[in-house]
Amino acid sequence: MFKAVRLNSSTYPVSDEERAELARADVELIEIEGQEEGEILAAAEDCDALLVISSRVPSTLIKQMSRCRVIARYGAGTDKVDIPEATRRGILVTNVPDFCLHEQAEHTMTLLLAFARRLPYMMQAMATFDWSARHHSEVHRVRGRTLGLVGLGASAQEVAKRAAAFGLHLLTWVRNPAKYQSLAEALNVKLVSLEELMTESDFVSIHLPLCTETYHLLSAELLATMKPTAVLINTARGAIVDEQALVRLLQSRSIGGAALDVFEEIDVFALPGTPAVHPLLGLDNVILTPHCAGSSVESSLDSKIRGARNAADVLLGIRPRHIVNSDVVPSFPLRAL
Repeated sequence: MFKAVRLNSSTYPVSDEERAELARADVELIEIEGQEEGEILAAAEDCDALLVISSRVPSTLIKQMSRCRVIARYGAGTDKVDIPEATRRGILVTNVPDFCLHEQAEHTMTLLLAFARRLPYMMQAMATFDWSARHHSEVHRVRGRTLGLVGLGASAQEVAKRAAAFGLHLLTWVRNPAKYQSLAEALNVKLVSLEELMTESDFVSIHLPLCTETYHLLSAELLATMKPTAVLINTARGAIVDEQALVRLLQSRSIGGAALDVFEEIDVFALPGTPAVHPLLGLDNVILTPHCAGSSVESSLDSKIRGARNAADVLLGIRPRHIVNSDVVPSFPLRAL
């Protein structure tokens, strides 16, 4: 019998469908929340599989999991897992890269439209019977304005399809323009430099993974080039943006606002009810949501089933569909499906 430790079981309870996937590999399933490294190690030191949603899996932890064959991330991003250390130890890191494409695109457009139509302000006005709120001087027609997509991967492509229906002009920046030329033309998206995207867009939406190359990609200098009416939208990873620089621009009203679902310094994965103190929480020119862009009943179940399936496949000696560290040399044999 294999031992699998499922983290974040309080904040993201284990589903019956997930259990059924793991049962294929005759797994003994241990469920813990695992917010701290010591708590994880106590349960997972001798595990064969570590199943993780939001906890950090640093090198110090990986080094002590002597039997581990797979770290299965129930989601797309793996910036909280030390991939190089796992690779050195022959541990596969798997993920579910496309489980919430539609939800994330829908949430991005929701944030864009909510800010453009000043919905939080309008709701507050209704609560105080301020009917004159309909004359808000910063509500402009969305059609004909410009949306800049930082990245043109799968989530940005879904946003582009939806944004086109609203009559938005679309710009994008990618690190390899030649690779995306045909796709950009098919989506009617103009490839531009990052500097041009930042200065020309009315809305800037981020669609990149967090890695060494993208950390603080939107620096203080780049953020300062945005239009004074422009809105930054982030449903990707908080640390892609220099968050403190963004706060300063918002406080000084140097840009129009921000609509954020992810944060560099606010831990939205803490246990519910855990208070947070951050200057973003006191601003009136932001819309903030608790990293829910990818959330729906359907996407949650999809990530659990497919994440567990990846882990079960590895334990059964089957090469899983999505391997993050594709250059890993497993310490055990794997066969193709």
